Amino acid sequence: MVLVRHTVARPEARWLTSHRLCLAEFALERKRGKEDSGEVSEARETPKTIRQRKGREPIAALTAYDYPMARLLDDAGVPLLLVGDSLGMVILGYPDTTHVTLDEMAHHVRAVARAKPRGLVAADLPIKTYETATQAVESAKRLVDAGAEAVKAEGGRPILPQIEAILAAGIPVLGHLGMLPQHVLDEGGYRIKGRDEAQRKALLADARALRQAGAFCIVLELVTPAVAGEITRLVDIPTVGIGSGDECDGQILVTTDLLGTSPDFIPKHIQPDELLRDRMVGIIRAWRETLPETSATHE
Repeated sequence: MVLVRHTVARPEARWLTSHRLCLAEFALERKRGKEDSGEVSEARETPKTIRQRKGREPIAALTAYDYPMARLLDDAGVPLLLVGDSLGMVILGYPDTTHVTLDEMAHHVRAVARAKPRGLVAADLPIKTYETATQAVESAKRLVDAGAEAVKAEGGRPILPQIEAILAAGIPVLGHLGMLPQHVLDEGGYRIKGRDEAQRKALLADARALRQAGAFCIVLELVTPAVAGEITRLVDIPTVGIGSGDECDGQILVTTDLLGTSPDFIPKHIQPDELLRDRMVGIIRAWRETLPETSATHE
């Protein structure tokens, strides 16, 4: 990835106000004993309640890009909602995630946040928005200002200074290891990770580094099941897998893939019970057939 330096503005006052309110709410929750009880909160998910699910119950995580889907996922009791940069492909029609901008991410985060889901709302930092520690913090603050409660960044030790800076700013971080979609052009495709010993050792070291830095959870994408299981046993924070076998602490999917509404392609690791897009096309065609024929003629 080519490093690009950006001019960074001073933190906005409204972000500081919002962040202080979040900290105040967190302190009140601790005072009431919800965080110290060791029980998973029924009312509102936080990074700590997600972390507490490790070894207790599987973590279901799905992507949300707009208000109605966030409402549906909330009704289904999904504890972790990710406003992923996959929206570039399944919503905006880009060929991959490398075209997604911070402005576009913030727009969709705002839409999801308006649903006020009980699940934790995390958001992807898009490509080239966290290439330095300073830039990473400013980008993360933009997403928090839009309504995100945590941010996700792709990579391990190479971006550790950025991760540490975001955490030092008081913003929770969701890690992401394995196949990194923002690197698809550099790597020439989407490739499974952990197939050789060098990759295995690198993934284990990256997972350990993210945990030590303070990440509350790690996404493992297209990691061999054996290595994904090893990482899950290594760290005491949850792992959520996508195409990485069933030994992770949970699973995360692109919701349009799960529902079978992705327009062009559904990955092999997802086998939806039904392609809802086919039913949707049928409903639209049936509606068209109900339209009355035009009786008037135009001369």
